[in-house]
Amino acid sequence: MLKVRIKFRKYGFMKFIGHLDVMRYFQKAMRRAEIPIAYTGGYSPHMIMSFAQPLGVGVTSDGEYLDIELKEPISSEKAVEQLNRTMVEGMEVVSFREIPDDKKSSGMTIVAAASYRVTLLESRKTSEITMALPEEWQERVEAFMAQPEIVVMKKTKRSEKEVDIKPMIYQMEVLTGKAGQNSDSIYLFLATGSEQNLKPDLVMEAFLAFIGIEDEEVPMHYHRLEVYAKNHMSQGSDPFISLEDLGNEIR
Repeated sequence: MLKVRIKFRKYGFMKFIGHLDVMRYFQKAMRRAEIPIAYTGGYSPHMIMSFAQPLGVGVTSDGEYLDIELKEPISSEKAVEQLNRTMVEGMEVVSFREIPDDKKSSGMTIVAAASYRVTLLESRKTSEITMALPEEWQERVEAFMAQPEIVVMKKTKRSEKEVDIKPMIYQMEVLTGKAGQNSDSIYLFLATGSEQNLKPDLVMEAFLAFIGIEDEEVPMHYHRLEVYAKNHMSQGSDPFISLEDLGNEIR
């Protein structure tokens, strides 16, 4: 068996599609694209696939991941081409890469961080029309991150509890006119995964409370840029690596 990681984008109207529907969508796409995906055994076989840190409804992304197993090889170039022929507007396969065949390499297991771009919206009716960030937000973001701790009420499955989210915010900065970057947005790099999981809307809710604004007053759009694992090969320069970079092209 060959284990493969698929990276895909989710945008436009597809942001309103929930995770279960995305899973069903890819099951159909695998059949239509004639990808030689492997199935489980038993009386009710199903495709072997798992998603890494699925998105919530309403969030767009350039970095979504799906791990599958193949029963026979297919080149990365051919697989991406065949899958994209079946994609609807709002879904695009970016890469198709072989990954190590062990449970420790599963996307569901290794996710440790994710990056996001947050923009202000003119209205909650659309995420296409954005607004410039207030000029004072640059200093206020810096003051927010300079706090010794950032305590919020974090919901769990059974209750709510106070949590200091400061250690889970690896980076937060205002991007305004930087070369190659989307201007007038906030960049977030957050702990994500089974060990620690911080959602960008909770960070922005805490920030708005810090500057004295009710979050209901400020419509925002969240866009996930990438998902990362811990980089165990790093010598300290970069502790994280994208899930895509852990795989290799199939020739």
